[in-house]
Amino acid sequence: MIRKPEVLAKKLGLTFNQPQLLVTALTHRSAGANNNERLEFLGDAILGFVVAQHLFDAHPTADEGTLSRLRASLVNETSLADMARKHQLGDYLLLGSGELKSGGFRRDSILSDALEAIIGALYKDQGIEVCQQWVGRLFADDFKNLSINNWQKDPKTQLQELMQAKKLELPDYSLVDMAGLPHEQVFTVNCRISLFPENTVGVGVSRKKAEQAAAELMLAKIQNNQL
Repeated sequence: MIRKPEVLAKKLGLTFNQPQLLVTALTHRSAGANNNERLEFLGDAILGFVVAQHLFDAHPTADEGTLSRLRASLVNETSLADMARKHQLGDYLLLGSGELKSGGFRRDSILSDALEAIIGALYKDQGIEVCQQWVGRLFADDFKNLSINNWQKDPKTQLQELMQAKKLELPDYSLVDMAGLPHEQVFTVNCRISLFPENTVGVGVSRKKAEQAAAELMLAKIQNNQL
């Protein structure tokens, strides 16, 4: 852990009655037995519920499939990791020596788990209403940008559904490069499908955007080859 957890709490607009809960939420299993796995399990469920409730109330005409896609676009490992990076969460993680050496504080899975663990810790400390309010603030911009009227399936979803329709393996995305300073990183991602031997390469300011760019290029390749 590079920075003090109370500094992070202040940045996130949180005050913990039990500060140790936040410390636990920031502790990866590589650092010891008292880690954030249980809080992450709890936070994952709470986050899914809070986002689902917001979407249900905000979009009364949306069907179940649309609501599910909207939720999946907000609550997934890549988007949560991007949100964690926005708040420089990696600077506050407590990692074992192996994870420190391998750059675990940059890994999507570790960052997204820690963010969910903070939600779990907040619930244990202050209850569901405070969680709902904080998650609402955390996702305020994302919620604002969602519109049923102009919302369409993103390239990744389109490509996945196309592969499912053809009864083929789902697309595989792999991070091949991450360059730049923490606040202005550029991600490069490969997309591979069984229809083509060549990958497509997407670049973006987040891993999510790079994956979307790679999927869009793959869709264009499929269309050009009339497959």
